Amino acid sequence: MVAVLSPEPFIREMRRQDIARVLAIEEASYEFPWTRGIFADCLRVGYRCKLLELEQSPAAYAIVSHALDEAHLLNLCVAGEFRRRGLARILLGQVIAEMRIVGAARLFLEVRPSNQGALRLYESMRFRRIGRRPGYYPAHEGREDALVMVHHLDEDGLESAD
Repeated sequence: MVAVLSPEPFIREMRRQDIARVLAIEEASYEFPWTRGIFADCLRVGYRCKLLELEQSPAAYAIVSHALDEAHLLNLCVAGEFRRRGLARILLGQVIAEMRIVGAARLFLEVRPSNQGALRLYESMRFRRIGRRPGYYPAHEGREDALVMVHHLDEDGLESAD
């Protein structure tokens, strides 16, 4: 019997030269994607922009803003061909760990109620629903609300509620 080893994910800081590959993932994943300019602005202003690679290919990314004791997950996306492998959980776990190190007490995010996979992930990682933003996201039939969630980083315990 031959064992096949899976490649280990590698997480690094996103760089300006990564934007084209990140944008390709974004455009393939969302009906209303971020633009090249938004990613460039996130890098320019110093947001934490993380890129997860498998075998030197971009597989997922996360964009996080941080000020004082609050952080905000602005974007988390996994390329279609790499989904259902736990990469979002790995990347989000790294984000949570880094935000704790820099002194953030809370990590906020918005998510579409229709994105059940993301909701399950966030809830399993101890994010809790705290509100709703009406008409937050563009949609083909008008607008879609956003659920606002928070993870209290200053609480003891594991990242996962599993």
